[in-house]
Amino acid sequence: MANLLYLVHRIPYPPNKGDKLRSYHILKHLASRHRVFLGTFADDPADLEHVAMLRELCADVCVVPLNARLARLRSISGFAANEPLTVSYYRDATLARWVDATLDGRRIDACVVFSSAMAQYLDHTRAPRVVLIDFVDVDSAKWTQYAAHHRWPLSWVYRREGARLLEFESAAAERATRAFFVTDAEAELFRQLAPGSASRVETIGNGVDTDHFSPSHPFASPFAAGTSTIVFTGAMDYWPNIDAVGWFASRVLPPLRALHPDVRFAIVGMRPAAAVRALAGKHIIVTGVVPDVRPYLRHAAAVVAPLRVARGIQNKILEAMAMARPVVATEACAAGVDAADGKELLTARDEAGMVSALDSLLRNSALANAMGNAARERVLARYTWDAQLARFESALAPSAGRAVMVA
Repeated sequence: MANLLYLVHRIPYPPNKGDKLRSYHILKHLASRHRVFLGTFADDPADLEHVAMLRELCADVCVVPLNARLARLRSISGFAANEPLTVSYYRDATLARWVDATLDGRRIDACVVFSSAMAQYLDHTRAPRVVLIDFVDVDSAKWTQYAAHHRWPLSWVYRREGARLLEFESAAAERATRAFFVTDAEAELFRQLAPGSASRVETIGNGVDTDHFSPSHPFASPFAAGTSTIVFTGAMDYWPNIDAVGWFASRVLPPLRALHPDVRFAIVGMRPAAAVRALAGKHIIVTGVVPDVRPYLRHAAAVVAPLRVARGIQNKILEAMAMARPVVATEACAAGVDAADGKELLTARDEAGMVSALDSLLRNSALANAMGNAARERVLARYTWDAQLARFESALAPSAGRAVMVA
């Protein structure tokens, strides 16, 4: 049993959005085998009520409340320092002092850091000799993608952030023994962008709790009788999700409703932005936060992932597949999922392709059910957390109890 320092940019509980799903399951896996010292931020005051639960898992916990407005102001210093705004955003003296005290006062065998920005808290002059980095996604590429979808001056800010963050990611990876990404495609992209660390790059995928996300649970339908509901799930203050539902509502839903007048679109997720709330109407449901997303998935006619900017694995796709629902995704979303197009999910190149795919499912319930069942079988075979996270232990083993892991 080792002593692990685990640094996470967002409190890893509750596991109610993509990054928190991964960070929580990593914590759960590591805490079952090691003593974990957790340092993290809470960007939602409601999450502070879960600190007691985290203390039961960990040897020590430091949770620093993160005020988004003040953090955005702090991130502006990144312009003057010629560093990524993301790094400045997550810079905090309280957490830095706790990390230093933990490294000085404990025999820390490994440092597990979730997201590249948190690597700033490691003093590499004191760090143990083995460094394992799991960036999850190539975040720098995400910012560069954002630039293409925004006008100046935001396009310039996002393009700059992509360039500066890639420099930061590359430097961190070059100090590492190994670097991990969530999909083979993300790993290959990083090899191309940061060739100096190419030999160290590997993949550790995401998983799904297939007992929790299972069609066997008898949920009552949250939808009106006599309607067919297309469902999207996700945090609705996240720009790619906001863009996705806006695009679907304006470009896909009208021609789909011309073919199927009873179709409704349900946007299910916490903190809907003003642009999302404005979509609500007779044919579009905006739920806001719900106590359990599974009833919405279980009774969906189909689940859509219409993101035009997407990196890595979309957990929303895996959860819908685990619930045995047919999924229609853009090519950008589907690229991160190891599933057979046409059998285990459907991909769409554009709005016409998405309308066609959804039309085929709505017209043929047998096809929809068969695809949903095949999707669940694929998840059971490929996407369990235990199978994915076993790689962490094999990565730690060669260090003989002396490692730094940056995830």
